Order: sequence, then structure tokens, then C-alpha cells
Amino acid sequence: MRYVIYGAGGIGGVIGARLFKSGHEVALIARGAHRDAIEANGLRIVSADGSETLRIPVAGDPAALDLTSDDVVFLAMKGQDTEDALEALVACAPADIAVVCAQNGVANERAALRVFANVYGMCVMCPTGHLEPGVVEAYSSPVTGLLDVGRYPHGVDATAREIAAALVASTFESEPREDIMRWKHQKLLMNLGNAIEAACGPAARGSDVARLALREGLACFEAGGIDFVSRDEDLARRGDLLQIQDVSGRGRGGGSSWQSLARGTGTIETDYLNGEIVLLGRLHGVPTPVNAAVQRVARELAASGAPPGSMSVDELLALVTAASSDAEAANAQVTN
Repeated sequence: MRYVIYGAGGIGGVIGARLFKSGHEVALIARGAHRDAIEANGLRIVSADGSETLRIPVAGDPAALDLTSDDVVFLAMKGQDTEDALEALVACAPADIAVVCAQNGVANERAALRVFANVYGMCVMCPTGHLEPGVVEAYSSPVTGLLDVGRYPHGVDATAREIAAALVASTFESEPREDIMRWKHQKLLMNLGNAIEAACGPAARGSDVARLALREGLACFEAGGIDFVSRDEDLARRGDLLQIQDVSGRGRGGGSSWQSLARGTGTIETDYLNGEIVLLGRLHGVPTPVNAAVQRVARELAASGAPPGSMSVDELLALVTAASSDAEAANAQVTN
């Protein structure tokens, strides 16, 4: 079984590096300067245990890898890039290839299932970083991350078990789960703070804006009848497995959305995180002005090339409060 990591950034690059280091066959798919650096010099993975450069095969497109039914493809790109990735993959991959969505959000699996029969969800709890071409960082040691996996929409099969076993042998914790989407929906609630952290800095995850965004998320889940694991279940699963360490003498700056602004990518994943709550709210009649405001602000920051931490929490709260007031006024007008 070959593991093809499609999107070899922070999460994908670290998963690929750990699998490769433990003796599994791995191929990476990366873009632009990152691909060029890996091709020229190898992929460098940096952790509290030191730095190592691995000569992992890399391609810029899945068509270059001669994919077969024995391959397992990990989708590890951001949600906004999934559609293009699937279009490229379906043009060259067998219809029965296994596709694992090692991504935040809950929309990627459904998109993959439209074109591939064997789709797996993965709940990713793995603190990593990717700010420099050819380099990825792993911030937890000795366990690199928690990567539970299961078939989508539900179930466990031999492939899920084999993937989990390979990950466990590669410094991860991984359990096959029949109800993987329950876990991914809990992770989505946690990810509602990603854009807030990106806009205002890591401390903003504990702000009133974050609490308001979470409240809307919970209301949407209730209205939509969406099942998700409790916070207590999630905390019990995590335990003390993730031990965050400094890397190269410094701590992790922020999560994936923070890193998108730091790299100046021009895009951010918020439409598939806070935007998922906005979508649910519109489908089920639940007001979501806070998540809608956060979604809009994050998109504007990314498009303008603004660095992370460009706003204060008070500035974001003022925008959110104004959006909430406007939403209440509009709702009252409709009611009257």
C-alpha cells in the first residue's frame, strides 16, 4: 500500500514524513515553491527531537504518479482547494481508490463521495506548521498527533484498520471509528475559533467573539439534528497525548488559518468552518450573524494580504455586535 499525500503542507507533510520514516511507501503532491524545494533538497521535518531531511518522491500533479487501486490518497489541502484537487484526481485515479479526507470541516467527504466510492473521514488533531517552502514542523512529541479514521458516512473496514495501524506505527495515535463524522463535527466547533485567532492572535480563542460563534454553532447543530461527540468525550480522547513543544527555540505561532495569513496565500479556509455554520443556519432558520461576520472579515484579511493579528479583539467584537444588531433589526422587520 502506497500513501499518496495530496497537499503536503503542515498536516500532509508531517503525516507523509512520519509514514515514510517508519518504512511505508509514500509520495507527496505539492505546489509551487514548496514542491520545487522538496524536489531539489528533500522534505525537512523539524520537531522538538531535531531536524531531518527526507528524500520523499514528490509531484506537482496526481497524474504524474501512476495511481492504482492499491494506493491510498490523503487529501490534506484546505477545504477551498478540495474541488480542484478532486477534479484532477478523478481524471487519473481508479474509481475504487481509497480517499482519506485528512482535513478540517465536514464538507470534503461529501464532495469526494460524489466521484469516489471508497471515502474515509479523518479527525485531525495534530499541531503542525508550514511557513517555509520545503519545511514542515511537528509541535507535539513523542505523539505527533491524533488521527482517528473511519469510512464515510459511517463504518469501519479493513482499509481503515490498516491505515490506523500504519499511523500508530509512525508516532501517531489512531483509532478506527464507525462514527467518524460525530468526531469531525465536534472538531468543527473547535475550528470556529481559527479565523478569530488568525485575525486577532491566539489569545482571542478565549474571547467573547469565540464564545458567541460557538453558541451559534451549537444552536445550528441542534436545529439540524446533527449528532456530535460531547466536549467531555473529546477531552477524554485527547487526554495528555498531545505534548506541545518548542521547535527551533520557538513556539507555534498559530493554527492553520493563522498560517494562511502568515504565508500570504490570499485565501483562507473560513468558508468551510464558520461558513459551514452560516450555511446550516440558513438551512434551518437559525441566525448566525457572528459566524457570518467572522467569515467576511477573514476573507477580507486574506484577500488584502494582511498579516495575522491585524485586528484587536475589541475591533472584531464591534463588527460582530454591529452585524448582530443588523440581523436582529432585519429579522424584526420580516416578522412585522
